[in-house]
Amino acid sequence: MSQKFIFSSESVGEGHPDKVSDFISDSVLDACLEQDPKSRVACETLVKSNQVVLGGEITTNAKLNYEQIVRDAIREIGYTNSDDIFHADEVFVSNFLTRQSPDIAQGVDEKKAEGKETDEQGAGDQGIMFGYACDETPELMPSAIMYSHRLGAELTRIRKSGEVSWLRPDAKSQVSISYEDGKPKAITAVVISTQHTPEVTHSEIREFLTESVIKKVLPVEMMNDDTEILINPTGKFVVGGPAGDCGLTGRKIIVDTYGGWSRHGGGAFSGKDPSKVDRSATYMCRWVAKNVVAAGLAAKAELQVAYAIGHPRPVSIFVDTFGTAKVDEEVIRQAVIDVFGFKPTAIVEQLDLLRPIYRRTTNYGHFGKSDLPWEQTNRVDELKRAVEKAGAAVPA
Repeated sequence: MSQKFIFSSESVGEGHPDKVSDFISDSVLDACLEQDPKSRVACETLVKSNQVVLGGEITTNAKLNYEQIVRDAIREIGYTNSDDIFHADEVFVSNFLTRQSPDIAQGVDEKKAEGKETDEQGAGDQGIMFGYACDETPELMPSAIMYSHRLGAELTRIRKSGEVSWLRPDAKSQVSISYEDGKPKAITAVVISTQHTPEVTHSEIREFLTESVIKKVLPVEMMNDDTEILINPTGKFVVGGPAGDCGLTGRKIIVDTYGGWSRHGGGAFSGKDPSKVDRSATYMCRWVAKNVVAAGLAAKAELQVAYAIGHPRPVSIFVDTFGTAKVDEEVIRQAVIDVFGFKPTAIVEQLDLLRPIYRRTTNYGHFGKSDLPWEQTNRVDELKRAVEKAGAAVPA
């Protein structure tokens, strides 16, 4: 029997309050790593009205001007207009950062401690992490989230280029896709809400976004006369960003990953250094899943790993191909274990994570960007050899 359903995913712009918080936190992280690659960082940010609050734990040898980092991040986003309540040069910054807990540090450090089983670096926290890949798009990502990100990224490009003067930083996008027998067939709905200046009319916004963003970015073959297009459905979006809503680091984890298409372990990413496995191991799982799909071993692959705080080895590794595997799933799982190292130090080493690359991840998804190390399909041949060694036939 043919299975039909509609699935939707959303993205948010750089000026969304939660993404403002994420970007500030990742800016602090990159500034720490730039001076001290061994920095331990867990930076949380809250933004509301004209206030920015930094909290969390940082242990670093870096000498930083946190207030300047905050202002520079806000300026880069684009909150610099004279009528912005939340303005790069006028916000009040409160700093409540402290050092990392010594109890956590002894579990993460590469040295023996009372009650710790080994002298290896352990996971920075307990948790479960997921990674996913599928063959729906060139990025090996689910369609709805990739299309939503593309809309948001194009809105930002247009705003920052000055192509139109009425766009402001806060924005959301959403795409709904109809599926038949597991394959995306058509875009059924597109929603864009963007902050704007008071003088522009709703009809101007609708016409421009429809013609210059939606029809330019989304695949025309997936749209038709039945595709519903909703632009600023409230009719007005002048008050936006932290002036209109509170923002917190880590509140857009579904936007950051797979738009709800794949499972999520619950841990947030932004502001955390790679000793925190809820960030680094999630990147690791995406890298593994993408290589499995790129190797032709499955059309879809989801990886789950689980860690105990202070312990170097994952307590479980699970692979699910949703019935699309070309070889036995246990063969794939064993090949993954043979080819990839899942200890925290191995993850950092394989993906070269102790460097300031994290501001590039903050907006429009942590996955699907070709310049990030976990997006490389550079273990395909090794996976195929491991499958062949197990006696399984590698798909052509």
